Amino acid sequence: MRVLVLGSGAREHAMVHTIARSPSVDLLYAAPGNPGMAGEAELLDLDLADLEGLADAAAEHAIDLTVVGPEAPLAAGIGDVFAGRGLLLFGPLAAAAELEASKVFAKEFCFRHGIPTAAAEIVRSLENAERAARKFGFPVVLKADGLAAGKGVLIVNTESELAVALDELFVARRFGAAADRVLVEECLEGTEVSFMVVSDGTRTESFATSHDYKRVGDGDTGPNTGGMGSHSPAFALDDALREEILETVIGPTVAGMAAEGREYRGILYAGLMLTADGPKVLEFNCRLGDPETQSVLRRFDGDLAAVFADASRGRLEPGCMGWKDDVAACVVVAAENYPASPRLGDEISGVDEAEALPGVVVFHAGTRKDGDRLVASGGRILSVTAIAGTLADATDLAYRGAGRIAIRGAHMRSDIGADTLGKIGKGNG
Repeated sequence: MRVLVLGSGAREHAMVHTIARSPSVDLLYAAPGNPGMAGEAELLDLDLADLEGLADAAAEHAIDLTVVGPEAPLAAGIGDVFAGRGLLLFGPLAAAAELEASKVFAKEFCFRHGIPTAAAEIVRSLENAERAARKFGFPVVLKADGLAAGKGVLIVNTESELAVALDELFVARRFGAAADRVLVEECLEGTEVSFMVVSDGTRTESFATSHDYKRVGDGDTGPNTGGMGSHSPAFALDDALREEILETVIGPTVAGMAAEGREYRGILYAGLMLTADGPKVLEFNCRLGDPETQSVLRRFDGDLAAVFADASRGRLEPGCMGWKDDVAACVVVAAENYPASPRLGDEISGVDEAEALPGVVVFHAGTRKDGDRLVASGGRILSVTAIAGTLADATDLAYRGAGRIAIRGAHMRSDIGADTLGKIGKGNG
């Protein structure tokens, strides 16, 4: 096959890295890509907002399968544009992608189909949000309805934090039209995990489990980010819990979407809280998670392009995805002042030195070339991944790799995997 991967982040770099090793792939393209992908794919300078232009490029390059990384093109209807042109694309149509594009839709969908989730109210004003927050009590969660680049969820613990959150949502309009509607939710307690499957509209096959770290600071402190690290497997999910999630969340979601005329083909991502009352949905995404993908795909053993193509055609094969027994970890290296106002333009060095460590692969996210120099161009700059026999070894190796990379003012969490290791012990997993 000739395959085109759309996107420019570390998630897409991990997809390119994995698809490049697919036996079914002859030629691989990425658009717009990043410097890290250039060694494994031909980069095409395309605008992801120009859906017709993307379809034109796919036709011009005789692309057999287009794989969409980020959520925005899916929400905008790239699946519909490609389907209308007879081009095969892996990702849901716009009607199905609303599971991610609208948190209000997703919440009401869960209520309609009896899918376990947090209690919530939908509000449109500061006054109603304040009233709902006081009803639920602290801590409470406020979520912008629309897409907000992974930053539209605010966890509020005090009166002063509530005042700041309400101002950001309704006065300063930090999230713009994405916060025309806001979900005010009870704050669930438990262990947060990511559960991703590939769906062909009827059948699903599960990805390896993963655990990600969204807060910027150690000990899950500070503001939410797009994600500061991850590891796979999640360890908190045993076989019984996996089956419960498939039965109570994934199965009803795929069946419910089909029943509502929104057949779901592509990645279905359920962000879950493992509570004392069982798994509950925090959010749905219509694409692979970031930075979960960077860990999960290091463990993939199979032909990812063939899996995606079969799912897109509605004929997913049972048992089509294999997984290495090893453990993978990912540490995100972020720019100074991320996530508020990241410092950009600083030179990056040490990537080759990091990848000289056996088991380490560095995925690029916010990078660009300035002549011969590699420089930072985004808040999350690099995802340093490592694979080893245990979680302790994988995280140690990832941090050793990250320690070889130099970027002025860059920062990272120092405790990726520490909470899990505290529960399972360093000799396990």
